[in-house]
Amino acid sequence: MKKLILIVCGTVLFSFPFISSVKSQDLYEKANIRKYEKANQELPATTKKEKRVVFMGNSITEGWVGTHPEFFTENNYIGRGISGQTSPQMLMRFYGDVVALKPKAVVINAGTNDVAENTGAYHPEFTLNNIKAMASIAEANGIKVILTSVLPASQIKWRLDIKDAPQKIIALNKEIEAYAKANKYGYVDYFSAMKDEKNGLPEKLSKDGVHPNGEGYKIMEKLVKEEIKKIVK
Repeated sequence: MKKLILIVCGTVLFSFPFISSVKSQDLYEKANIRKYEKANQELPATTKKEKRVVFMGNSITEGWVGTHPEFFTENNYIGRGISGQTSPQMLMRFYGDVVALKPKAVVINAGTNDVAENTGAYHPEFTLNNIKAMASIAEANGIKVILTSVLPASQIKWRLDIKDAPQKIIALNKEIEAYAKANKYGYVDYFSAMKDEKNGLPEKLSKDGVHPNGEGYKIMEKLVKEEIKKIVK
């Protein structure tokens, strides 16, 4: 009980800067809670032997499902990415889009849109705490946790005024990796496998330098599938 209370309190505290920036009646819409509501309801109940894995993320995850849906359907993976979302928005819908689906594991990819300041100024500790909160909620519900690095981006096309995106991403990735190791979670380093000499996504892997293309997703698929096999037995 104490652990659950701490998790709930932590969730509220981690989300407070985001929550305080919007009107209370808009919170439901801001998190886009209803996007996967019907799809979630239509999912069959899991069995004891089933190895369901949910991917929580933003447009990178959502685009992955659209680009290569077979990767998800053939492996019993479920994509729950929403374009443009930041870590507090993911945290707000984490129970409904992850825990309620009763997966064996969750793959969490968050941070790109935080750095892009989609929902306000970027605060690295705030972003990291939201990722920690999602991991803690998953663990408290018996779900294995796999954290991933933020993908490389030398610049963010819709926020060209942000000049230090690579440095912020590298610093955040170090914190995510350290947290994963300290808690014996899985960790997938997309960044190192995909970066170019500018610490961005090369043209062969992305059209806009932020979102992977088919070739980029192939690299990600190999890496994450290997980590899932280690974690989900």
